[in-house]
Amino acid sequence: QVQLVESGGGLVQPGGSLRLSCAASGVDFRLFSINAMGWYRQAPGKARDVVAIITSSGGTSYADSVKGRFTVSRDSAKKMVYLRMNSLKPEDTAVYYCYRAPSYWGQGTQVTVSS
Repeated sequence: QVQLVESGGGLVQPGGSLRLSCAASGVDFRLFSINAMGWYRQAPGKARDVVAIITSSGGTSYADSVKGRFTVSRDSAKKMVYLRMNSLKPEDTAVYYCYRAPSYWGQGTQVTVSS
């Protein structure tokens, strides 16, 4: 059974940076990159939306609201996926979830951007 555990969330001031990490277990590292992985977020009262995806071929895609500020990456040997977030804004405040295709989710980590 695939399990995903996020870490790295917290409180940060506007303009600051954070790096989220997602550790995967229950998957062989040789097969780690076969499935797409990425990050979603859910703000209070809103639906869960995609933030960034990294595909099996290493291609990446981002929500328009985070392009140029966020970077998704992976380390297959360590079975890790990361989300580097720069120039954070208050509207980035949300619970961030790690995702692995087709339907695996982490428990989420809170990111709060506030002065």
